[in-house]
Amino acid sequence: MRATVIGGGLAGCEAAWQLAKRGVEVTLYEMKPARKTPAQTLDTMAELVCSNSLRSDRLTNAVGLLKEEMRRLDSVILRIADATRVPAGGALAVDRESFSKEVDRAIREQPLITVVQAEVTEVPEGDTVIATGPLTSDALSEAIQRIEGFSTLHFYDAAAPIVTSDSLNRDRVFEMSRYERGSDYLNCPMDETEYMAFVHALQTAETVPVKGFEEKSVFEGCMPIESMAKRGDLAIAYGPLKPVGLSDPRTGKMPFAVVQLRRDNFSGSLYNIVGFQTRLTFPEQRRVFAMIPGLENAEFARYGVMHRNTFINSPGFLDETFRVIRRPNLYFAGQMTGVEGYMESAASGLLAGLSMAYRLQGQEPPHFSGKTAVGAMGRYVAAINRHFQPMNCAFGLLDGYDYSPGQKKIRNKVERYERISERALAEIDAIARQMEQETVRLA
Repeated sequence: MRATVIGGGLAGCEAAWQLAKRGVEVTLYEMKPARKTPAQTLDTMAELVCSNSLRSDRLTNAVGLLKEEMRRLDSVILRIADATRVPAGGALAVDRESFSKEVDRAIREQPLITVVQAEVTEVPEGDTVIATGPLTSDALSEAIQRIEGFSTLHFYDAAAPIVTSDSLNRDRVFEMSRYERGSDYLNCPMDETEYMAFVHALQTAETVPVKGFEEKSVFEGCMPIESMAKRGDLAIAYGPLKPVGLSDPRTGKMPFAVVQLRRDNFSGSLYNIVGFQTRLTFPEQRRVFAMIPGLENAEFARYGVMHRNTFINSPGFLDETFRVIRRPNLYFAGQMTGVEGYMESAASGLLAGLSMAYRLQGQEPPHFSGKTAVGAMGRYVAAINRHFQPMNCAFGLLDGYDYSPGQKKIRNKVERYERISERALAEIDAIARQMEQETVRLA
């Protein structure tokens, strides 16, 4: 049994891993380091570009549930993310370079995976998973567009800047996570005067023109900070700069607004400016962000950048396992399918790789229902939707909670999400046990 995986991002690495662990020989094509997209800097696979945060790790958050499901399904991405995590309160954040390096090593050391460093310009005929991401090369994009039933859409994505720890003004910033859940973040507090001056500078700052850029084409989850600020003077005060759950230890009071910095590596020498995706010019980033208390003399290890992301109009083209309906031996995975977020991308690779492995062995793949996060994401991608847009994992995608006859509705949202998560993990555990038994029987 042989399969081809194109793309060494999170989705491609996860798909290759799931195939290989079930006895399928995999050829994984990755064009780095010979050629990189404009957003990439590392030579290793599974590079995190926009952020080092994999978001919430709590079961009362849908992406936290998704991660736990993936852990129980033996996700290589989650195993290495847990091993390379850095403090981030209730979130799972990783050392960006260590994470990429360790995933790269795990994939290369898997005996059934052969990594070929080359660009693929045509869609192979055999069993294939395409996971080349939203910045797929022009040649392969053109080949993909020739697949029957294929159509594309696009939006614009932005990455937040990273500053060096040594350049921060420690007299202004303070360590604290929201609601005193540790001290994993650095906080730059603003009073109302400082905030309004910053917002007005942000609203009028010079931006980099992006070819074909339209505000409506920006995905809400990666909205540039300056675009958000133009929605109203207080828009970002209720968004990424919200001060709730924080108090300045020097005053004992909640600031008017707070810019948070999240550790970007193990050593704590680099910090990511949380929520500050931007398309400001580099000089304007230096000028405007220097108005943030604590960043007066900030040194930028990486400036914020913006790029166009392309994704498939998946409904009617892909099924719930990310398989092409009209070409059953071809799968897609990752952000190009319309899932949004690192974990969602990796989960699509897990589902695609798992599904293909079972079918290559002549078996029906396990069914993940809409009661699970991974199943709900697959269902979202496949369901006919006239206004299909990239989507993060959310409880709204999962089946609602099943109430017993006469049972009162659970009004408390946290408790309801806990029950939904318990139900999902029970289904995942049952599937995992079944897969383990099938593996033993085949061996």
